[in-house]
Amino acid sequence: MRIDIVCFSDAGAALAKRLRSSFNASDIFIHATEKLARQYGFEAHKSLGACMEKLFPVADALIFIGAAGIAVRAIAPFVTSKTTDPAVVVMDDQAQFAISLLSGHIGGANALAGEIAAATGAQAVITTATDVSGRFACDSWATAHGCTISSMSLAKKVSAAILAGEIPLASEYPLPAALPNGLIAAREGTIGIYIGVRTQEPFAATLRLIPRIVTLGIGCRRGTPPEAILEAITTTLAAQQIDMRAICAIASIDVKKDEAGLLAAAAQLQVPTRFYSAEELLAVPGTFEESAFVREQVGVGNVCERAALCSGGSLVIPKTAAGGVTVAAAVKEWSIVF
Repeated sequence: MRIDIVCFSDAGAALAKRLRSSFNASDIFIHATEKLARQYGFEAHKSLGACMEKLFPVADALIFIGAAGIAVRAIAPFVTSKTTDPAVVVMDDQAQFAISLLSGHIGGANALAGEIAAATGAQAVITTATDVSGRFACDSWATAHGCTISSMSLAKKVSAAILAGEIPLASEYPLPAALPNGLIAAREGTIGIYIGVRTQEPFAATLRLIPRIVTLGIGCRRGTPPEAILEAITTTLAAQQIDMRAICAIASIDVKKDEAGLLAAAAQLQVPTRFYSAEELLAVPGTFEESAFVREQVGVGNVCERAALCSGGSLVIPKTAAGGVTVAAAVKEWSIVF
């Protein structure tokens, strides 16, 4: 996690150093006025606006040590969406308060403010409605547990409904006996939450929280275009009612590590690629449908199923051929924790 700290005074500089030491992270960067930067060895910013133009798109979190008004004016031109904006926390230079200013839930500013408070003795200031009311915050929980939110507009309606009372929660995974305030276990209702990789919608308006736990194993001929690979993936997952947003990685054999179509497909899906040697694939236990031709070409008779399983989990989609592409899917073990 990249954290950028911006400070403006001697006291702020001292606090910035304290924060970097407390978090003990190599990816924490401190930015200050030219005078402070020379004095403390920080990165200098001649213009706060230029500094934000550089940092806002790349930082996971921004910590301003100074007046909240300075932070508001500095970030205002760059704020776009709660799904992409970094967490922004403001501290006074005496470390009395750590204020979650922007992206409290999805960006993690609320959690970061709490961590800063614990490290410095400051008071965390949280203003998001679900948190101050002690109710379940679906977007914050989803972010913390590696889930994609199916609809941000529906998430807002769900949060409003939780503030007003209780809404139903259903899942393809066992639910804990004790649920957070604002949730009840049920599969009927006008608006509710469903947790799982399947494209189920048990409620009239269903907010789905989708764990990113599905690894795809892919086999393809040399030169297969990304469109063909994406079509095969889409068709295969749709047939099994698995949401595309559950994909966490694409895996294959290492001879495909420079396969342009495969790399382009992964880039479009915004997931990493993992490549394994024939020896690693052969070491995967299990019984697989083997192809003598594939074995002759790459040294292992089944690439997609073995590659999907190399990251762990269990096979949920066996080898499926579509348009010259073979697709398999494995799902990692996962459970719901509140």
